[in-house]
Amino acid sequence: MLRAIISDIHGNLEALKAVLADIDRREISEIYCLGDIIGYGPNPRECIDLVRKRCTKSLLGNHDQAALFDPEGFNAGAERAIFWTRRRLETGDASKNQDRWDFLGELPRMIREDKLLFVHGSARNPLNEYVFPEDIYNQRKMERIFGLVDQYCFQGHTHIPGVFTESMNFLSPEEVENEHPFGPEKFLVNVGSVGQPRDADNRSSYVIIDDEKVTFCRVEYDFTATAEKIYEISDLDNFLGDRLRDGR
Repeated sequence: MLRAIISDIHGNLEALKAVLADIDRREISEIYCLGDIIGYGPNPRECIDLVRKRCTKSLLGNHDQAALFDPEGFNAGAERAIFWTRRRLETGDASKNQDRWDFLGELPRMIREDKLLFVHGSARNPLNEYVFPEDIYNQRKMERIFGLVDQYCFQGHTHIPGVFTESMNFLSPEEVENEHPFGPEKFLVNVGSVGQPRDADNRSSYVIIDDEKVTFCRVEYDFTATAEKIYEISDLDNFLGDRLRDGR
């Protein structure tokens, strides 16, 4: 059975639509979302609605939680974006907004299915911990995280796709030719970001899993349209639009 795993949409409707179209083209009906549906981007309402409609299961991300409560540890631009996002979810159709808040408020922090674990951040801190490629040199951190993973973990949060192996390697999608097999060794997979890639590739990133392997996918979308929307909103820093062009 094929399953698509997406993450870090960040209110980028153009990117989300492009990824969903690619998933449809592959005739995949089961979609998991690892959180951060909103934050940074100009279309929080529409992205929540699409995730509610299309995703089989979804998780809470740190930006989703920040909109529900208060942003903690965010930089000034991210904080302003959250407060703007919250206002968008508090104005307009009250009934639809209540449905959106209810949806966000009921999202779990992790999902466990047999040997698979799904989180936004890490197995140790599902909401907020970043696992960066250079963390393979932090043996204590990685050992503690792997100790909480039965076999395979799928995560987002850093917006940098790739595979972390228990033998302390990080493998970029290019290094594995976009495919990594399920095997006896534990691994963590960062699925990358739909709405704000940060690996110097401006295409949206997501993964597909079947019984044998993980496949990394990249999808082009109209990032210029998203950036122009951001530029028109004074509470969203222009940098949030600029970075879409460079994938940073």
